[in-house]
Amino acid sequence: MTLADRVNRIQPSQTLAVTALVAELRHQGKDIIDLGAGEPDFNTPEPVREAAIAAINAGFTKYTPASGTLELKEAICEKLKTENGLEYQPNQILVTCGAKHAVINALLVLCQKDDEVIIPTPYWTSYVEQVNFVGARPVLVETDEQTGFKITPDQLEEALTSRTRVLILNSPSNPTGAVYSEEELQALAGVLSRREVFILSDEIYEKILYDGRTHYSLAQIPELKPRCIVVNGASKAFAMTGWRIGYLAAEEEIVKAALKIQSHSTSNPCSISQKASVAALRGGDRLVAPMLAAFQERRDFLFERLQQLPGFRCARPGGAFYMFPDVTHWFGAEHDGTVLANTTDFCTFLLEQAGVALVPGSAFGSERHVRISYATSIEQLQAAMERVEAALNRLHV
Repeated sequence: MTLADRVNRIQPSQTLAVTALVAELRHQGKDIIDLGAGEPDFNTPEPVREAAIAAINAGFTKYTPASGTLELKEAICEKLKTENGLEYQPNQILVTCGAKHAVINALLVLCQKDDEVIIPTPYWTSYVEQVNFVGARPVLVETDEQTGFKITPDQLEEALTSRTRVLILNSPSNPTGAVYSEEELQALAGVLSRREVFILSDEIYEKILYDGRTHYSLAQIPELKPRCIVVNGASKAFAMTGWRIGYLAAEEEIVKAALKIQSHSTSNPCSISQKASVAALRGGDRLVAPMLAAFQERRDFLFERLQQLPGFRCARPGGAFYMFPDVTHWFGAEHDGTVLANTTDFCTFLLEQAGVALVPGSAFGSERHVRISYATSIEQLQAAMERVEAALNRLHV
């Protein structure tokens, strides 16, 4: 059977593969602690659930405009204005089936064959595959603990070429939890202002910030705003991953073009989810605060616990709900005749020997790290770390 070439340009999502494997192992009766899923363990806040139930009971179950309801687009505009100082009109908003959908819509609109898209590494796993899918070329710029996992102005300048079309920036970051400060973004803007490059600013973890940090967007810099595509959604902040509501905010020309694509692919996002998302946006930080407090407690616990594990080196994340420790100390270690050569081997060992699921760093462009999600309870994190420590003690270095 011959399939289209575009299928061969992309690889399956490793993060979703881990989630599927955990589900299969649990179905087999195995006790698995899942620290791989990038999904809050909280229930969707009650006012949001109530809004969805009311929408169902009111019969709000038909098609909506493909770009989303005016009510939701107006709520997004109000959120962007009051929380981010960004002025957008409803015709500059496209509501999508999750933030991932917003990213691919933007790339389909902006990129042609052989255009270059700059992506700092480590990166969210779908960026590279989506760039490959649209026929553009990912240009990976390596960051590490020394730069706080953030691209520097010098690195950006060096990566730019005549073919550069888009810079993808994710702050707070999946998988590292890195957060760009206003000063750091202003420094990048000094480079970007001299080049006609679009900026895809993925801000889906915007509300999950620690230690008094505040969110800043490149779109808040006036000379860059016309070239910014701001991507956000309800999934992470409001524990609404399954509701599948994201959005992009951009110049009207970009939104109209993306809407043409969406109208022939998914059409409108779920009507019920849109009503629920209005309630989420209007509830704002009041709904997020209890979850954020729990995330910070978990981050603090896990960071301190990882310091006690042999062979783990980890930066303290400023946002999101992931740790990204370096585990190269364990490369070459042996267990029952099997040598751990890379992050995939390391994660396989912990899954088989400890019943703990992590995601190998190779999914995010790093062969040195693993991603640990702390979007689960303190009790689960404690149990997982005890299992990991016991398994590591069985390795021969």
